[in-house]
Amino acid sequence: MKNFGWITGSWASALLLALPVLALVFSAFSADGDLFSHLADTVLFDYLANTLGLVVGVVLLSLLFGVPTAWLVAMCQVPGRRSLQWALMLPMAMPSYIVAYVYTDLLDYSGPLQAWLRQLFGWSSPADYWFPAIRSLGGAAWVLALVLFPYVYLLTRASFLEQSVSLIHSSRLLGCSPWQSFRRLSLPLARPAIMVAVSLVAMETLADFATVHFFAINTLTTAVYDTWLGYGSLATAAKLSCLMLLAVVLLIALERRSRSRQQVFQKSMGHEQPLRYPLKGIRRWLAAIWCWGLVLAGFGLPFVILLDYGVRYFELSWTPEFVRFAGNSLAISALTALLAMGIALLLGFCRRLDGGFKSLLPLRIAAMGYAMPGTVLAIGVLVPLTALDFAINDLAEWLGRQGPGLLLTGTLTAIVFGYLVRFVAIAIGSVESSMGKISPSLDMAARSLGQGDGAMLRRVPLPLVRRGLFAGAMLVFIESMKELPAALLLRPFNFDTLATHVYQFVSDEMLERGALGAIVIVLVGLLPLIWVNRNLDGAGH
Repeated sequence: MKNFGWITGSWASALLLALPVLALVFSAFSADGDLFSHLADTVLFDYLANTLGLVVGVVLLSLLFGVPTAWLVAMCQVPGRRSLQWALMLPMAMPSYIVAYVYTDLLDYSGPLQAWLRQLFGWSSPADYWFPAIRSLGGAAWVLALVLFPYVYLLTRASFLEQSVSLIHSSRLLGCSPWQSFRRLSLPLARPAIMVAVSLVAMETLADFATVHFFAINTLTTAVYDTWLGYGSLATAAKLSCLMLLAVVLLIALERRSRSRQQVFQKSMGHEQPLRYPLKGIRRWLAAIWCWGLVLAGFGLPFVILLDYGVRYFELSWTPEFVRFAGNSLAISALTALLAMGIALLLGFCRRLDGGFKSLLPLRIAAMGYAMPGTVLAIGVLVPLTALDFAINDLAEWLGRQGPGLLLTGTLTAIVFGYLVRFVAIAIGSVESSMGKISPSLDMAARSLGQGDGAMLRRVPLPLVRRGLFAGAMLVFIESMKELPAALLLRPFNFDTLATHVYQFVSDEMLERGALGAIVIVLVGLLPLIWVNRNLDGAGH
């Protein structure tokens, strides 16, 4: 069979990466005592209601923050527009639980803002005045929207920049004001990009664990975590995980259905000069305050506080344990990025060799894990690896030897495998995009010179996709550095990453001790934002 080895390798890799999803579904149908029934009768409705309320709140606030901002930066002459193009992406690098702690510390009853208000107006107790509670569902939605609205901003801004200037000029000639042109033309044309952004924001909200756990809001994510660690019921955790997985699948299906019947042909031809509406007077400064206020609230203020804590508590933070945790994160992230790069190259090259459905399907199967929240993924990874651990120990006992113990779930195997399942889709997308730009004639030329598949891979696609491969590996590395829910559930005993190290201090309301680790995570997270901005910047001029 032609290309049998490559196809076999790609299918084996894809099925291995799909194993957590299959195991999760299988475990959901296993017996769990009566725990799931008990949860369904008592608190499951509250979990579902809180989850739905949180998702809706974050999506609405992200749209409120992201869409007007994208239009102002893309289509208007806002003060500092060149800087705002990249500055508005900075909140994406800030972990949401860090932002949650900072604003809780500032806005809580004992915080400096309410203390100043009580001193200013002579209030002596909470009964004397009303102040919105930051530790609430609304507070969690606001915090998450501050760090997730850049998804909406980034995709919507790109859509606005791609719209034909001729269409906008035509709307103005027909008597539309800038606001009417935005409402009747630009916004409808940007709807596909907005729907993609909304689905991303909703999935990230579903996947969030640290923020809702810090605010003591019971959602499906915290329910999975508490059921597994609190009750020790993997089957019940799998059932709850399947509910979340179903929600993610529904979100993706709704997003695709919303765009399926909409065909828009309005791409700019490239020779058109970008349109910039001049803003004057109070509108000019209100636009600047709005845009820069979001940068300050989502990134500037939390980062300045982190820097202050990091400098003041440097001697307490810089310990051998911190260095070890940083080394753990770097090692795991680098190994995950290397493996993801290899798998993506294998799947992408197999797709290039075959070009049929049997080579496309492994790509799609391998990328399924990216849509899974970290806690759900962790349960899916634990199910097969735990079964394999038991099988290995039973086999050792049958052979009269001492079993190796937790060979898979008690070592780095589980956490690396979990990260790989979750983030390999990033590397696959990057490699697939790069390989799609290589002319098939180059492969034919290599064949005519007598090159086999391996030699052709080395000499033709590999050098040409090197930048895309590196970009994908870099993104996998950074996402692995930031990942928290999967790390909390899959890490070996007495093993911490920077993310878990920082979160433990945040949970104990001692962010000052974890600020140094948070600064490292934020600075590493800035790298992909710089890369994305460079790729988008050409369209922004």
